[in-house]
Amino acid sequence: MTIPPDQEARIRRLYHAEKWRMGTIARELGVHHNTVARVLAQAEDPVVSAQRPSRIDPYIPFIQATFDRFPRLPASRLHEMVRERGYTGSSSHFRHQVALLRPKAKAEAYLRLHTLPGEEAQVDWAHFGQIKVGGAMRRLLAFVIVLSWSRMLFLRFFLDQQMPSFLRGHVEAFEAFGGVSRVLLYDNLKSVVLERQGDAVRFHPTILALASHYRFEPRPTAPARGNEKGRVERAIRYVRTAFFAGRTVRGLDDLNAQALAWCQGPAAERRCPADATLSVREACEQERARLLPLPHDRFATDERLEVRVAKTPYVRFDLNDYSVPHDRVCRTLTVLASLETVRVFDRQQLVATHKRSFGRGDQIEQAEHVADLEQVKRNARRGRGLDRLRRAVPESQKLMLRLAERGKNLGSATAAFLTLLDLYGHQELSIAVREALENDSPHPYSVRLILERRGRQRRALPPIAVTLPADPKIRDLVVKPHDLAGYDQLTKEEPDDDDQQ
Repeated sequence: MTIPPDQEARIRRLYHAEKWRMGTIARELGVHHNTVARVLAQAEDPVVSAQRPSRIDPYIPFIQATFDRFPRLPASRLHEMVRERGYTGSSSHFRHQVALLRPKAKAEAYLRLHTLPGEEAQVDWAHFGQIKVGGAMRRLLAFVIVLSWSRMLFLRFFLDQQMPSFLRGHVEAFEAFGGVSRVLLYDNLKSVVLERQGDAVRFHPTILALASHYRFEPRPTAPARGNEKGRVERAIRYVRTAFFAGRTVRGLDDLNAQALAWCQGPAAERRCPADATLSVREACEQERARLLPLPHDRFATDERLEVRVAKTPYVRFDLNDYSVPHDRVCRTLTVLASLETVRVFDRQQLVATHKRSFGRGDQIEQAEHVADLEQVKRNARRGRGLDRLRRAVPESQKLMLRLAERGKNLGSATAAFLTLLDLYGHQELSIAVREALENDSPHPYSVRLILERRGRQRRALPPIAVTLPADPKIRDLVVKPHDLAGYDQLTKEEPDDDDQQ
């Protein structure tokens, strides 16, 4: 609680001149007793503990000695230490007294840093909650670069902080600025710094490749020294308040389109801190002449991933499934993804191209991939049926050739013959097929008529259709009957022993 200066002076006068206790002062002035204690402590006034002994008094030397060694030790841990030494007071009172005894950190003074035009840019990520993409909620992150002299902003939103997004942000920012500053200042991001021991830094090889391509120097700030990149920190606060707060968006593309328009519009029209006579846009025009020129070729930013295709013809990338040709199953393929497309390669051969989806659990297909798989499955089913028919009724192969010569549908003919095979058995069907061939009538309907006539001649009951299991290993199993003459011997009576005498 902040109180006016006259109230502070009144507290000190009542305490020192009138000898009021802190509780009396707090009650009469309508303030909290902690506020009274804070005012007296800030003025380095003696505490009234000499007048009212406190349980903490014997432990003050120990607390001060501990603070000399560990000035940032939490009050909770310090409370446990004094309890082990006999302190019986409450934790709330102890915390209040420790706050008064804890040494105050000295205020640190900072130099105002000045940079030359085209010398430096500062880079950072910022979290902006979540955004709905399709039917999924995804994290929303902003990639921000600010030119240190002109304060020109580049803002781009992504759904992750992975290296491909990090690279895309750099490349698009350089193209928006029309050049590259000589130094890029970073926090100690994992995308930039792999390992650091003091001033010894091991950079990420990909960021070194980017720096080599655009000829800039990557420079990380000192650990826990965010003030060294204060321009981009202030730029992020400016984005939160002046752009993002209360804004309505219709997706990621719409948000980035609005961000680009804002950076080139209102954000570029504000006054330049380095020269108040210029706008940020005008200052950027002057700074652009000092930036390093862009190389002729663009740095590759596509995301590359090796993906194993299972038995279903789809590759999984960024939580979504993309179709591939059915003959690529059970292989390892390479996915190259930009923000717009997902391309799938089998070694050097491009096998599929899809529009990228940023949802979750989406199944993106090409019509020809599905159609080819369905055709292969139909041919496979027909091939299995023909094989079963050939093994059960060898004569059927000649009959099917006759049908093919006449341009008949072999798929429907195979299904019809298999139905007759299940109804009448392979022996009757073999006889009927031979007779149909002799009559030059190779058609399932003719074979059915022959089977029905033979059944009437034998006065056999009409066959009953039996539903076979769906498993093709069982349904397509051909069982050939064996000769049962051996079983007739079991019905013969053997002579008695008396008859053999």
